[in-house]
Amino acid sequence: MRRKDQEITDIASIEDIIRKGQVCRLALSENGRPYIVPLCFGYKDNNLYFHSAREGKKLDILRKNNNVCFEIDIDHELVKGKKACNCSMKYRSVIGFGKAELIEDIEPKRRAFNIIMQNYFEGFFKYPEESIQNTVIIKVEIESMTGKKLGY
Repeated sequence: MRRKDQEITDIASIEDIIRKGQVCRLALSENGRPYIVPLCFGYKDNNLYFHSAREGKKLDILRKNNNVCFEIDIDHELVKGKKACNCSMKYRSVIGFGKAELIEDIEPKRRAFNIIMQNYFEGFFKYPEESIQNTVIIKVEIESMTGKKLGY
């Protein structure tokens, strides 16, 4: 990272950003062309979890190339400057890299659904069997990640 004064190195602080995030942008690559998609997600034990329909562009790409990049950001606040080009943005973010795998077995999918739901709600969750069967879980094992903050 070029600006070491903005770098977050403490893993607890990085995980705090991840847990407070509402959207994770998952970046994929197909034939050297980038593709990014914003997703609801869950995080546990250095893994990200996403749910998906059983068919679609992101799954087609992941089946060919499971290398991914992800980004989560929180605490956005525009900082207005006195001149037009003197504005900035306060934020905290995490960017990381990993390998994706598709989970299609029922019980691991159920556990992953719980991890995703716990990012947004408290409590116990019961899922319609049809919902479980009609989805695929994308699990990303995180290989590396860095945090960054500006204005905090």
